[in-house]
Amino acid sequence: MTLVSMKEMLLEAKKGGYAVGQFNINGLQWAQAILQAAEEERAPVILAASDRLVGYLGGYKVIATMTAELLEEMAITVPVALHLDHGVSVERCKKAIDAGFSSVMIDGSHYSINENIAMTREVVQYAKRFGVSVEAEVGTVGGMEDGLIGGIRYADPGECLRIVKETGIDALAAALGSVHGPYQGEPVLGFDEMKHISVLTDTPLVLHGGSGIPGHQIRRAIELGHAKINVNTECIQAWTTAVRKVLAADSQVYDPRTILTPGTEAILATVKSKMKEFGTSLKVNTPSIQKRMSV
Repeated sequence: MTLVSMKEMLLEAKKGGYAVGQFNINGLQWAQAILQAAEEERAPVILAASDRLVGYLGGYKVIATMTAELLEEMAITVPVALHLDHGVSVERCKKAIDAGFSSVMIDGSHYSINENIAMTREVVQYAKRFGVSVEAEVGTVGGMEDGLIGGIRYADPGECLRIVKETGIDALAAALGSVHGPYQGEPVLGFDEMKHISVLTDTPLVLHGGSGIPGHQIRRAIELGHAKINVNTECIQAWTTAVRKVLAADSQVYDPRTILTPGTEAILATVKSKMKEFGTSLKVNTPSIQKRMSV
């Protein structure tokens, strides 16, 4: 199985009333665990590398090559997209595409809507040459991401419609109350605004900050057009808890495999749980997915 664009899997998810999970790569074992979970659940999956962590992970080419080789080595048969999360510039999105990423997000949400649209349009035009899908963001998701802290700014429906119509993006991250990192109390999402934007744009929506959102809110977000849900914090928390347990139980342990393997198993369990929650499990067995995979 080779890497695929996330365009078709998100259209299928929106049509089928479920969401595809995006799970972030924080190292080799993370990619292995996420891919294993997808294969065992027979679920399409989006592997993501946050742009601000690309250097830490070895660079765009290393990430793309590692992922492609894992698909072959692990005999992965489900659809997998490799996505650049929160691409900070047009140039960096192009670098990811050139390196072999099959999907990118251009995050122009901190600029004016006109600048955001201009940046996004340039990325879309470049990406289409390679069959790469593009996600854009309107409004700002709050919380902490890769050490950066930001506040929530709800997406403006008119701006959402503009960026969809004027750029041709495949997915829209419309900020509607979710945050990166842990929530303080129960999240409060803007479902009325969500419904309006979903109907207005008729485009697969993306829910950033999917960790820690109660199941009933996740289900409602999916009903209102979210076809992609991003999860990172819950995987990190599960990994950290498992590794800390090993270290606390034996102060003399030093073998990396002994220390890290329980963390990998925790990621695997978390991802599988999220796939079930999002309704993605067994979705590669649908006729339309099978047809696309055989092309």
